[in-house]
Parts: sequence; structure tokens; C-alpha cells
Amino acid sequence: MAKMKAGQALAKVLESWQVDHIYGITADSINNTVDGLYQEKDKIKYIQVRHEEVGSLAASADAKLTGKIGVSFGSAGPGATHLFNGLYDAKMDHAPVLAIVGQSATGVMNTSFFQEMNQDPMFVDVAVFHEQVVSAHQIPYVVDQAIRAAYAHKGPAVVIIPDDLSGQEIEFTEFKTAPIYKEQMHTKFDEKTIDHVVSAIQSAKHPVVWAGVGLKGATKELVAVSEKFSLPVLSTVPATGVMPTDHPNFMGSRGRLGTKPGFEVSQMADLVISVGTNYPFLRFLPEGVKVIQVNNNAADIGKQRDVDLAILGDGQDFLKELLKRDVTIETTNFLKAARLDKQNWDKWLDTLASDDSKGLPAEAVMKTIKAHSTDDTIFGADVGNNTEWAIRQIPLNKNQKFTLSSWFATMGYGLPSGIAGKLSFPDRQVVTISGDGGFAMVMQDLLTEVKYQLPVVNVILENKVFGFIQHEKIAAKQAPYGIDLLGANWAGVAEDMGAIGFTVTDQKSLDAAFDKIDELQKAGNTKPIVVDAKVKNVDPIDTSFIPMDPDQFDQDTIDNYKKTYNVFDQPALSEILKNL
Repeated sequence: MAKMKAGQALAKVLESWQVDHIYGITADSINNTVDGLYQEKDKIKYIQVRHEEVGSLAASADAKLTGKIGVSFGSAGPGATHLFNGLYDAKMDHAPVLAIVGQSATGVMNTSFFQEMNQDPMFVDVAVFHEQVVSAHQIPYVVDQAIRAAYAHKGPAVVIIPDDLSGQEIEFTEFKTAPIYKEQMHTKFDEKTIDHVVSAIQSAKHPVVWAGVGLKGATKELVAVSEKFSLPVLSTVPATGVMPTDHPNFMGSRGRLGTKPGFEVSQMADLVISVGTNYPFLRFLPEGVKVIQVNNNAADIGKQRDVDLAILGDGQDFLKELLKRDVTIETTNFLKAARLDKQNWDKWLDTLASDDSKGLPAEAVMKTIKAHSTDDTIFGADVGNNTEWAIRQIPLNKNQKFTLSSWFATMGYGLPSGIAGKLSFPDRQVVTISGDGGFAMVMQDLLTEVKYQLPVVNVILENKVFGFIQHEKIAAKQAPYGIDLLGANWAGVAEDMGAIGFTVTDQKSLDAAFDKIDELQKAGNTKPIVVDAKVKNVDPIDTSFIPMDPDQFDQDTIDNYKKTYNVFDQPALSEILKNL
């Protein structure tokens, strides 16, 4: 047992959970807690962000990228409210995070003091755990319990600490209870249930697997099941990479952020095996499709669509059980056609990328990023058209990692995810992809990357418009009101902040910039980089609904869709299948 300030004991609890950095901005209502971090500064790095929102988003990104808890803090009042965006992102994407929130000293609480708020009710909806401590000796215990709750319930935990309490001396003994955070769950499945699944695959004409984030870490099993049972694989967007993106059986995703083969294969499916996801757009599959859903959360089964067979259990264990069956299905014509559909799609994207005669296409930027990425690059994507372009082309086929704000879909996620990526994986290349709208929301924290020498490559796709909303305006036949953006010299801004800036307007300048970035990285550059890509404002292809099947749509409808999105050399999946 040792005597120390409660704030230092708090820091020691974080250390026991392997937390090595924490984001925030100090202020009078949390100064004693920050002083405790100072006492442990050799073990926990305090990352001073320039806005608490960035800290909370970075903490969420930390959790998604590593599986370990991310931690941020804010002062009472405005500091606390600034944390909400990141906390809701963590809630929606089931990421374990801890928010430490300051509060006025106990002596002035309930007296309408400066910045004093009744903060606990604010966090009722967002947090899986929210407590305000009432004595100094409670602080380490409550923080430890908050972290356990965040892991157990996969969400945000909030601890509110009156500032005077964290500055009081207490007697502290480190806890004996092990800081267990990764639950080892193994599922025993009923043999008849697995037999039923195998039989359903054998009976189906067009079966597919739909993979979610619950299959992270199960790439080997997913590839083997796909090949053994001749199954095309789709993934949800946040699960991109659970199946190597260059595998011929991987079709991409369905939906607006998806692909043509992703839509067409799922649209033609007569059996969908959904594993490890509560995918919201499953409800848009055609009527009559048989659905088997595997999930380790009973509440998520049947939530989006009524299912024919519900299987409660771990997705990876489920795939292992399928692999034990002495059944192999020869490559079907459906899979062969799906592979050709995907090949045509990839060639089309490549062709779009090769033409900069009318302005720099975003596809060219993605292709160049891909060419200069490594086998273990960390990718962070903001929200908007940049997400569509990125998800369709970045390579997630080796040891790369990818993070985005998927369910909450908050703009401004890109830059914070880069900060988190470089802090959590300092020896790996980190690339973020943002639109000019999203980047402008958090651009002040480029200074954070400069201050802590985080050489993140921040790519900005500037088209001077809220492009994702522009598409909705077009679809609704509304005036393009309120979506135009004032452009900026983002590379110049970066230089003025102490970073390195490149402006690119065509393939030549794009190649030159990334060649120079490669040189800088090899030379041990420690400055963040901003690539200001002035891309042409083109509405990217909407793959949420693709009217190209001549068996279902008239020629005028098909021609209009192809003209709208410059689609060429891509027959419908049904046409490919007929010609096999």
C-alpha cells in the first residue's frame, strides 16, 4: 500500500489496462487529474488535442484498430459536451472507450458555480457505464469498473470526477483482479444445425456469405469456406478486409458504398448466410431469399430481417464447424459469373482512374494511394464520397487495417483516426482519406500531428461540395442549395502549421507527390503530410440500386443509368451467367 494523490492512482489503473496514451485538454475542473497523469508521464503519454471531439474520435479509432480500450478526457461543461461525437461513434460501432470528465470541486457543487452542470444525466443514452465519484478513494475503483464495463458491453464508459477529489491523497494498493479484456468465447454448435446449413448450401442455386466485423481474425476460415463451398463473399463496409479484397470470390459490399458485383450477386441470391453482423440493409434483399444468421448477440438476430435459421454463437467457430464437413462443391457457374462481374468492375475503375483529361478523377488518387501503400498500411476514412471511392479501391488484402465511422457516420473522423493509427502503430504507414468538408471540421488538429511528430499522410479530396449530399439532392430533384464549399489552399495551410503540403491537379503531379512522400518516409520523416488533391466534382456511381439487368428493366432505363454514371464494358450478371 502506498500513499499518493488519487489522480496518480487513476493513472496507475490505466497503466494496468495497458493504456499508453490518452487524449484531452486540461482545464481548471480537471487539473488535478491531469497532474496525476504528469506523475506517470513516463508510462502514459498525454496527447494534447486542440478540440476534445478529436480526442474522443481518436480514442474510438484506437479501440477499433487495436481491440483495446481508447481513453480521452474533457473538463466540466464545454469539455464534456465536446466529447459526445466520439462517444456516440464508439457506441454505434461497439468500441470500448473510457471518457474521464471533470466536474467542479465538491465545495461549490450545487451552487450554480462557473461551468457547473449536472453532467451525469447527459451520458445516460450514450454510455454503458456512467458514475460520478463522491470520494477520493473511490476514483481508482470506479475507473477500473468503468473499463471492465466498457469491455464487457463493447461501448463507452464515463467517469465524472470533481477536481478536488482527484487532488486528495489516498492509500492505494494495485488491484489483484486481472485486467482481462479479451473474452475467449468458443461455441459448441448442435450437429444437426450445421448439417442443416450444409444442406441449404447444397440445395441453393445462388448461395452467398455476408461477412461482418464479427469475423475479424477469421480471414483464413472465411477464405476456406468460400472456396470449399463455392460461395461468393460480400462484407459490410466496416468489415472490409475480413476477406482479402483481391480474392476472386470477394464481391465487395452492397449499398451506396458498394460495388456492382456486390449488388448483383446479393440481388440474385436465393440463400444468404449472414455471419457476425447486424447489417441494417439486409432488409432490402428481395422477398423470398432464405436467410441464415449467425451472431453472438441474440438481440441482433432477426433485428434487420426475419430469418429462416437463427444460430447463436461465434462466427469464427461456426466457419470452423463448416470446414469439418466432408463436403466440397465444385466451382459453380454462379461463382464463375460473379468472378467475371468483379473483374469487369475492377477494370472499369482502373479505366476511370487513367483519364485525367477533364480533371483529376478521385479514382486516380485511390489507385495511386494503393500503388504506394504497404502490406501493413493503416487506412482511416472520413465520411462522404471519399468513403465510397476509398472502400472500392484501397488494398485490404495482407496485414492492412482500416477504420471509419460506420453506423454513426460522423464527418471529421479521418484526421483523428490517423492520429490514433500512428500512436497505436508507430512503425506502420498511416494514410487518411477525407473530403474537404470533413477535413475542415477538424483541421486544427493537424497541429497535434505536428506537435507529436506523427508523419501521417492526410489525403484531402477537394471538390468544393458536400458530394454525398449533392447526390441526395440530385436524386430528390432538389436545388443544389447549401452544399457548395469554399475551397482553400490546403497544402499551404499545412505548411503554415508546420506540416508538409503537396497540391496535385493531374496524374503527373499526383505521381510526383507520392514519389516524394516515399522518399521522405524512407529518410525517416517525422512531419505530417497533406496531399491536397483537387479532384473533379463527379457524382460517384450509386450502387444501392443498379437497373442493368435486361430481364428486369427496359433498355431506356438501362441506358439512362449507364449514361448517368459513365458505365461501359460491364454486362449485367445475368447476361454473364447466360453466356457461361
